[in-house]
Amino acid sequence: MNIIGTKWVYKNKMYEHGAITRNKARLVARGYNQEEGINYDETYAPVARLEAVRLLLAFSSIKRFKLFQMDVKSAFLNGYINEEVFVSQPPEFEDYKHLETLFIKKKREDIILVQVYVDDIIFGSTNEEMCEAFVEAMKREFEMSILGEMNYFLGLQVKQLKDGIFINQAKYCKELLRKFEMDKCKAISTPISTSCQLDQDHAGKSVDQSKYRGLIGSLLYLTAIRLDIMFVVCLCARYQSDPKESHYNAAKRILKYLQGTKDVGLWYSNNVSLNLTSFTDLDFVGCKIDRKITSGTCHMLGSSLISWHCKKQARVALFTAEAEYIAAESCCAQTL
Repeated sequence: MNIIGTKWVYKNKMYEHGAITRNKARLVARGYNQEEGINYDETYAPVARLEAVRLLLAFSSIKRFKLFQMDVKSAFLNGYINEEVFVSQPPEFEDYKHLETLFIKKKREDIILVQVYVDDIIFGSTNEEMCEAFVEAMKREFEMSILGEMNYFLGLQVKQLKDGIFINQAKYCKELLRKFEMDKCKAISTPISTSCQLDQDHAGKSVDQSKYRGLIGSLLYLTAIRLDIMFVVCLCARYQSDPKESHYNAAKRILKYLQGTKDVGLWYSNNVSLNLTSFTDLDFVGCKIDRKITSGTCHMLGSSLISWHCKKQARVALFTAEAEYIAAESCCAQTL
């Protein structure tokens, strides 16, 4: 797939009361000869995935170099654009087999890594001179804001210490509790009861759908660091179309659990190897509604947890071996 001639599709969406969102950029491969709805239906944003950011943090910790951040001034504009915009990969970084948002440059035994998320850039190198050269090169081309050492990125609080890196979402967690008026609630020790068996609860009392969806959406963003709430948040997310009191109470229990664990995060030690290890597990016939299996995976670089997911399988497995093969396949795909 050749990225030369790739098209940016700018979409403006109008809501009620005349409010208009900002332009959102989406990338369409070979967009110069494809039409939306005929040649393609979906687009994607060219941004780094959170697991790629976590991987870069773990790698920089193991290699013992600092990460820095910068952003492009005035990257977002509110004006409409009528022209097609074409992009290509930057000079010296052309790679048509691996179209990513992570850019790597090597010079003898040194390396510089650059991760891009729209207008936010994090970078680090084993050689400080390469970092300085990169900053100067970016300043010549764009108006840049140099933010110094990476300490806050996409809602993640980052502390780069001598013996490793600690990341958490304590600030976001406190704002979440305050938003849903749970900042003074009593803390509990687990995010879900071992006897909890959520179902559609047709006889239950309905709750405000928009409020429930807002809570679930906020909690899903928190799973960027909090693996411990991943399963229960995904479980509660299944009932957004018609939430009941039982579902809302289960979601509120997660907030009570967060009240006592606001400062929990991930620790990336620098005294580990670069070995990649993956794990997978599942619950057989775990969903009481359709009897489908929920499987999960996690991936570690040394002892640093960098990626995980929890997902209900698409079909009912007839025996445990079948379910385990499906879970292993998903785990291997993510590992690759």
